[in-house]
Amino acid sequence: MRWSRMLQTVDVHCAGEIGRVITGGVLNVPGVTMTAKLHHLNHVDDSLRRFLCSEPRAAPAGSFCLLVPATVPEADMGLIILQPDQAHAMSGSNAMCAATAVLETGMVPMIEPETVITFDTAAGLVSATCACVGGKVTSVAIGMPPAFVAVRGATIETRAWGAVTYDLCFGGVFYALVDATELDLTLTPENAREIATKGVALRNLIAPACAAKHPTVPELDGLAYVMFRANDPDGAIRTCTTLRPGRADRSPCGTGSNANMAVRHAAGIARPGDRIVSRSIIGGEFVTEFIEETTVGDVPAALSRISGQCWIYAITQIGLDPTDPFPEGFTLSDTWGG
Repeated sequence: MRWSRMLQTVDVHCAGEIGRVITGGVLNVPGVTMTAKLHHLNHVDDSLRRFLCSEPRAAPAGSFCLLVPATVPEADMGLIILQPDQAHAMSGSNAMCAATAVLETGMVPMIEPETVITFDTAAGLVSATCACVGGKVTSVAIGMPPAFVAVRGATIETRAWGAVTYDLCFGGVFYALVDATELDLTLTPENAREIATKGVALRNLIAPACAAKHPTVPELDGLAYVMFRANDPDGAIRTCTTLRPGRADRSPCGTGSNANMAVRHAAGIARPGDRIVSRSIIGGEFVTEFIEETTVGDVPAALSRISGQCWIYAITQIGLDPTDPFPEGFTLSDTWGG
């Protein structure tokens, strides 16, 4: 066997959502800040993401968590999320996967009953407070980036669904939060394909029309996802984030739950100390706790902590044979959509 490239991943899932944590084979990414590194991956050299996130080495479901040296002394390591559409600044479920992987494999010493890891991300410093028992991480509480509402109650006219109302929010990336009733959706597993297809189509309509502008970090501009939401009878928020090219988030979505708490804060129905359960379409749960009010630039914002749990299920070596005819991978519409 002769490989021209080899990477190692610790493969983790967070409430069912896959986060493959790259633990070997990538030393760093050009850029003196995490925003510069994110820009490099998206606009200068996208080959690593395409190599990992396309077939035959991956599938539409799941992400890769890229760990790089921190660019600020307050952080333990840098974190960038590689997904089939692009590299992203932040993901709650993937931050939980990364924290679990580095502790349970000994990359960072585990201190029981609690270990704190600080990630340097393009969305700011993110702390992961990990409850540890018997060598296992039993929960991860992520101190999320400040979340804010850019536009409440925006409306877009669509041919398929008429007028659709959404809240444009930032929770680490930008979301359009849409009540599932707007598109006559029921957020259940058997509807995952319909939810994903409609969500991505709606995102592609909203993205060029919305003002997804970050007040202080232009590298974070642009709509990433549509997240559908509904109310469960027990008071939990049922969520489903839809991701390009066309799939449903398996987890309750950390950055989306963060954004949803910002909407509740802006609407005057959430106060510091409030806790909300977010529940995915397969029943996984995150707990969002509203910590305190803050600002991003001059925009009112909410600081929240989101808790969940992850499980390691594999350790993988990924290689590239120099004669491989698909060194950058490929996608087909039967699996990846149009």
